[in-house]
Amino acid sequence: MTFNLDLSDEQTELREWAHGFAAEVIRPAAAEWDAREETPWSIIQEAAKIGIYSFETLAELYGDTTGLSLPILNEELFWGDAGIAMSIMGTTLAVAGIFALGTPEQVVEWIPQCFGDRDEPKVAAFCVSEPEAGSDVAAMRTRARYDEAAKEWVISGQKAWITNGGIANVHVVVASVEPELGARGQAAFIVPPGAAGLAAHRKIKKLGLRASHTADVFLDEVRVPAESVLGGKEKLDARLARARAGAAAKAQAAMATFELSRPTVGAQALGIARAAYEYALEYANGRIQFGRPIAQNQAIAFALADMRTEIDCARMLIWRAAWMGRNERPFTAGEGSMSKLKAGEVAVAVTEKAVQILGGAGYSREHPVERWYRDSKIYTIFEGTSEIQRLVIARAITGQPIR
Repeated sequence: MTFNLDLSDEQTELREWAHGFAAEVIRPAAAEWDAREETPWSIIQEAAKIGIYSFETLAELYGDTTGLSLPILNEELFWGDAGIAMSIMGTTLAVAGIFALGTPEQVVEWIPQCFGDRDEPKVAAFCVSEPEAGSDVAAMRTRARYDEAAKEWVISGQKAWITNGGIANVHVVVASVEPELGARGQAAFIVPPGAAGLAAHRKIKKLGLRASHTADVFLDEVRVPAESVLGGKEKLDARLARARAGAAAKAQAAMATFELSRPTVGAQALGIARAAYEYALEYANGRIQFGRPIAQNQAIAFALADMRTEIDCARMLIWRAAWMGRNERPFTAGEGSMSKLKAGEVAVAVTEKAVQILGGAGYSREHPVERWYRDSKIYTIFEGTSEIQRLVIARAITGQPIR
């Protein structure tokens, strides 16, 4: 394959633009919003006003034929702070679902509503996980039935750990239409603003990403129009008929979204890791012990060398997967999962080493490495645990139905 590691002028400008916003707006506010555990609407609005948070910018990023622009943006914003950045970028998972599964008409109608406008920004939520169906998507209990007389879908169930759940303008909800077909019998639905029967009563208190709103979402006989199923009802009916006949579905609602998003999620973890590495490097060069910088101690220097090597390795896997996904190259060896697996585990390892390099100072809230350490852990859990990523890769490389 042809893969150019030189960034274009546009990509370089994007990186500098995003880094400037992260350094000047996000990072100075990070500790405050982490402590408040509230959605930073004021910063989302600032991001909207300069265009970082907008449908137009996201469309331009998706238009990059190298696939690198979206990971570049995410790495820089999450370098600033993961909680605030997730409040800004959490909408993109719902957008990815609409983009991957929706008709052109649905894309045009609903994606702008996920963002709102510069004066009044909105957010969106992608609702898949459930209390009994996290990694096991096929065990989903949320149901969608079609009311032929009313020409409406009726959705009931509970979703768990939903970013922007309940505060979103648009919820994209994955539900089972024919439970006996497992994951092949599922579809994704647009739940529009103000839909009766959708509620989020419990906001979740988290270890990290505290500025990002996470909640359980309850759907009690939520009615949406027939055209709310992503891809259209005719396409869904045809897909279900193929599944009943024993043919594999071309695109499962949840997995199609996750495959598109995994390199981007990996880039978020990468941003956290890079922030911790850079901070630890500066600290090690400036911290004097026994008359010399601790960076001169081989144990510290080797740890920093490992941190940098692992970060660069993760970035290469992310960029490869992003390029492959954008250019419709199949992930024959689970390359998308490789990128997310590596980046998530690198983020945890690098932030832990950063805390260790700072010693007692790293354990205190006077330095941001403790926050980055907390923020990193979720990247081995959500969007597919590390174990699930290994399962995807193992199945791809062996061809075996590994369980």
